[in-house]
Amino acid sequence: MTAIDSYPSLAGVHPALADLPASSGPHTLPAGHTVFAAQQPCQGFPLVLQGEVKVFQSSADGRSLELYRVGPGELCLVSAASLFRQQAMAATGVTTQPTQVLVVPGDVFQTWLGQVAFRNDILGLFAQRMTDLGSLVDAVAFHRLDQRLAAALLGHGLVVVTTHQALADQLGTVREIVSRLLQRFAQDGWVSLSRERITILDSAGLRHLAAK
Repeated sequence: MTAIDSYPSLAGVHPALADLPASSGPHTLPAGHTVFAAQQPCQGFPLVLQGEVKVFQSSADGRSLELYRVGPGELCLVSAASLFRQQAMAATGVTTQPTQVLVVPGDVFQTWLGQVAFRNDILGLFAQRMTDLGSLVDAVAFHRLDQRLAAALLGHGLVVVTTHQALADQLGTVREIVSRLLQRFAQDGWVSLSRERITILDSAGLRHLAAK
């Protein structure tokens, strides 16, 4: 998949994609690769051509909270904000699977903002991500963790392939708490637990808890 396939608004930008320096890539990155790190300068605006980048914030005690994910055709709010304000990155981005990324230099990003189609994409991104982050704040501030965990398990079929740590990162808590809650769910007969696999036995029970 080409950059134009994923990002049609780049079809008419100047400078053109073909004129980007060789250092822009595309770069093929393995799963678990750090694309950008919190408190570090922004090295450019990432365009995901294949794969996925998870963007999260971490606390001093080692907990992390997932903010959003960036796939093909999607844009990274944290990178855009860093380039807008010329400040360090406010979060970390790590690939969740083998990923291909094109990194647009900061000066080219600023030039593209002067072009209507790309600017509209960026403004739409801010509106979309603000809605997403508002929902995240509501979930973290006002919903119990057991409710949020039940909701996180639903909608993925009867078998959820994940780890306790990945769920903890998604919910902004620590693995030990997620493990205890999952054990409680298993005792209630809602799930069955095995290595990196959670089998849903009673989706109605989970839905009832998530809706409280």
